[in-house]
Amino acid sequence: MVLSQLHYIIPEESKHGTFVGRIAQDLGLDLGEINSRMLHIVSRDEKEYFQVNLQNGILFVKETIDRESLCPNTPFCIIPLQVIVDKPVQMYRVEVEIEDINDNSPVFFSRVTNLVISEMKPSGSRFPLKVAGDPDLGTNSVTNYELSANDYFALDFQKYINQIKSLELVLKKNLDREKQSIHNLTLTAYDGGKPRLSGTMYILVNVEDFNDNAPMFDQPFYQCTVNENAVAGMLVFKLNATDLDEGRNGEILYQFSNMVSGEAKETFILDKYTGEIRVKGKLDFETINMYEIQVEAIDNGDLQLVGHCKVLVTVVDVNDNPPEMTVTSLSVPVPENSPQGTTVAIISVHDKDSGSNGKVNCYISEPSPFKINPAFMSDFSLTVNGPLDREVKDEYKVTIFTRDEGFPSLSTSKTLKIDISDVNDNAPTFIQLVDTIFIKENNPPGSHIYTALAYDTDIGQNSFITYSISERIIDGIPISSYISINPENGKVFALVSFDHEQLEYFQCHIKATDAGLHALSSNLTLNIFIEDINDNAPTFTPLHSEITVKTSRSAEPGHLITKVKAVDLDSGYNAWTFYKLKDLGGSGKFPFTIAHQTGEITLKRSLTDSDNDEYRLYVIAQDHGEPLMTTETQIIISVVESGEELKFDNQETKVTFEAFSDENIYLVVAICIISTIFLITLIVFSVLRWQKYRVEVNELKENYKICSNTGGSWMYSQHTQYQISSNSSRPKSDLIVFTPNNFQTGNEEQVNPQGLMLSSSYKVRKMKYNSLWLVLKISCISYCFLYNNMLKSKKSKQHTKFYKI
Repeated sequence: MVLSQLHYIIPEESKHGTFVGRIAQDLGLDLGEINSRMLHIVSRDEKEYFQVNLQNGILFVKETIDRESLCPNTPFCIIPLQVIVDKPVQMYRVEVEIEDINDNSPVFFSRVTNLVISEMKPSGSRFPLKVAGDPDLGTNSVTNYELSANDYFALDFQKYINQIKSLELVLKKNLDREKQSIHNLTLTAYDGGKPRLSGTMYILVNVEDFNDNAPMFDQPFYQCTVNENAVAGMLVFKLNATDLDEGRNGEILYQFSNMVSGEAKETFILDKYTGEIRVKGKLDFETINMYEIQVEAIDNGDLQLVGHCKVLVTVVDVNDNPPEMTVTSLSVPVPENSPQGTTVAIISVHDKDSGSNGKVNCYISEPSPFKINPAFMSDFSLTVNGPLDREVKDEYKVTIFTRDEGFPSLSTSKTLKIDISDVNDNAPTFIQLVDTIFIKENNPPGSHIYTALAYDTDIGQNSFITYSISERIIDGIPISSYISINPENGKVFALVSFDHEQLEYFQCHIKATDAGLHALSSNLTLNIFIEDINDNAPTFTPLHSEITVKTSRSAEPGHLITKVKAVDLDSGYNAWTFYKLKDLGGSGKFPFTIAHQTGEITLKRSLTDSDNDEYRLYVIAQDHGEPLMTTETQIIISVVESGEELKFDNQETKVTFEAFSDENIYLVVAICIISTIFLITLIVFSVLRWQKYRVEVNELKENYKICSNTGGSWMYSQHTQYQISSNSSRPKSDLIVFTPNNFQTGNEEQVNPQGLMLSSSYKVRKMKYNSLWLVLKISCISYCFLYNNMLKSKKSKQHTKFYKI
């Protein structure tokens, strides 16, 4: 009969992960709830041989089980398990039976056994042999013996409770020492497993003659019982053996056979003269409940003969073990709003005794808002039986008593401390909601920069605060790449070394969350400013470093030779650049000086013939940071004679189109477009102007014909032409309209038509020239605008000279 809700059978030596059973399905549990309800297994032993997969509810082997080590001397090996789920708490009893496999070979007590047999022994005489041991059970244990072929001996063995308990060597015919004094036999033991395993022992038989009657017991097998609380010296059984011989050959001495186990020899003692077996050591039914003792009766003849018998001693259980109480599940602290019937603890009680001595009751003696309920077999549950109020009492000490039904009964007690917890009704609070910190750039990564502190007026788990940083993106990078926070103590650490030149300010939000069932939280806004330090030295721009310039020997003091420019990526006082010339010993006599603020190198005195033709100036750019940082460049000044052409061979003239950066291409494109518009406008204007010129020449020819047919005066025409030319501000190439003489002799009003014609023609030409001038001005303004943009761009400074040209 299996006293459990589920019973599984698996073979021993099953590997890790071996399927045992669908425990959740067999117990009727929903697979979707076993994870949330925290299904777990509690074993009585310390080792956990099994485990449940919370995804599919399958019970599998966690650790390889050796049945012989776990359950020695036990026909059935059962591991009891408790399956417990929460919300609500339920407990199930599951037993896993470990089935024996044939993993052990039969082993004899010794490799060689020596027997001394008198030649006077009649055929049919029996000589007991120690059976082979096999920890396996049933058919896997020893089931058969085989003796090597010989003419004198045979084997005889008997089974007791389906196992071979006695093995005897039978003499088939009388021995003759004169023919053969020594017989070498090989005894092989086989088990019944698959595959069949075996063990061997060599038997060396020495044939002797003399005493021909061995002591004989009145029966070969005896049974007796003894209580496990028997004191030392108590009589267990008295043996009686007789010998048909007389005199010394009839004197009998009793002794334990060498096949008796060490446990039996430590527990019992045999009086060699009387044959009384008495208690020597402590008996324990729970350890060994039966002893098998082989006794030999030896006579006192010259050649001692031996008689054999077997005594089976059964140990009777008494109530000598108090109950063992184990709290397998304790749900503390208990919320003060827990309803009646809430399970607080699961209590397992075990008594090593058997029968009524092992039956246990569990109870609480003093009044309390808790009570004990029987759950299953020897398991009990402690539940809430009344209202709880943490403000009245926040802690209970409940003493649980267990008592068995033996006589006299034994009991044990255990006191449980049960704390009453509060509910989570207060959110964490920061001392201030907004804070500001300043961090110097180039800080070491991992440095501590701030500590967020929040407090919670709740107690226990509800007051445990964890800190986190709300995720956000700063310049395309997650804020978690910049800073991190210790969730336990709120310490904020810089994950990177900040650079003021790349990032000057950012903001983060620190969140404090308690650990209550319904978590509450609050936020702190932290403003982080990156302070600049002097970590960048001034750098000369490519157009103002390592250059060669020329100056005339006749230049006046104050003449601008060249100008250097250094850029410092720092800000504020750290980026304020100061220029000076390096004194190399005698360089103080140089006729040049440099402006400390602007970097302009000028002539401080007039150059003479005694001055060198070439000077090498070492210009130092120094910032005002702490510590000071400097950089140096070399300027070569060549002095040329007056009137000699200055050829600038600076780096800024050696610009190639390959050096153009992508950011300046749009400037070149704009210049090309404006130039194209200007050329198209100029060509169109020239074509229109040429057509107009041809029309006016044809009109002049027609007017000339009219003048030639008229009696007008040529002198008057010349005079009119001169007056028009002298009074007009137009160039001499302007067209002149000749009028007939008769028109000039008339009144003044007749001349006005020609004047009006000349005025209108002049206005038309003026409008055309104004249009052309407007296009020129627009082009020039565009060029100036683009050039100014080039000067403002740092990346375009190396091309400035090229654009000027």
